[in-house]
Amino acid sequence: MRRSLLFLPGNNPNMLMNGSCLGADAIIFDLEDAVSPAEKDAARILVRNTMTYLNFGSYQRIVRINATDTAFWKLDLDFVMPQKPDMILLPKTSTPKDVLLADAYMTKLEERLGFDTNTVALMPLIETALGVENAFAIATATPRVQALFLGAEDLTADLQCTRTKEGKEIAYARSRLVMAARAAGIDVYDTPFTDVNDEEGLVTDAVYAKELGFSGKSAISPRHVEQINHIFSPSPEEIAYAYEVLTAIEDAVKQGKGAIALRGKMIDAPIVSRAKQTVAMAEALGFSQEVLE
Repeated sequence: MRRSLLFLPGNNPNMLMNGSCLGADAIIFDLEDAVSPAEKDAARILVRNTMTYLNFGSYQRIVRINATDTAFWKLDLDFVMPQKPDMILLPKTSTPKDVLLADAYMTKLEERLGFDTNTVALMPLIETALGVENAFAIATATPRVQALFLGAEDLTADLQCTRTKEGKEIAYARSRLVMAARAAGIDVYDTPFTDVNDEEGLVTDAVYAKELGFSGKSAISPRHVEQINHIFSPSPEEIAYAYEVLTAIEDAVKQGKGAIALRGKMIDAPIVSRAKQTVAMAEALGFSQEVLE
């Protein structure tokens, strides 16, 4: 479960050391935008040592490497793959070829390290117009791809438009990525809200992302994590209703009923499916029917 994904600069030892205390479901160790070319080597060593010697518990560890059109990406993987990160975030993914290139090198490293194939998942970062148009092909390029990630800052530069808090300029890209990811049966994560001081704007943006179908949202500030976690968690009312639905279905099966109603509404397959998803997430967060009662 990844409601919140927090970026941490790969060259900032203080932030890396405190990563497991910041409340995000996943930490993204950033070796790309946050690190200047002169600091790439030192950042790789720092991120590798952080993952080796610090215990992140249940937090997922994701590494954003450099793009495959740079001289840095293979060295990035050489350093971090032995630590078995949960995912590699691949920036500037525009075509399935970008994914297959990274996948092939990761497979070689897994073989060399004695890992099972696809031990480390891949999450393409879509931040170009071509990437948006190729979203489904990217999502299905290889089984290693387990999620898509929208990067709005570079995307709006590529679109030659202004990046705004309201986000109207990325509405199509958001919907397109959600559709592609869900069609491929994988997760999808929203771009960060970059105004650290605008909590109201963050809430509006995160609620909209959840309504579109995003699995979670990334953040560039620890101050945003709590709100993102809250918004992407089911409410007590939603959890209680989900349990009601599943109980009603169970009772209907026992009684041999073909159709049932709950609170005046017919319960069909999509409602049952959403109820199962809600219960699974609630239980992953430590909630249960007994706790709610």
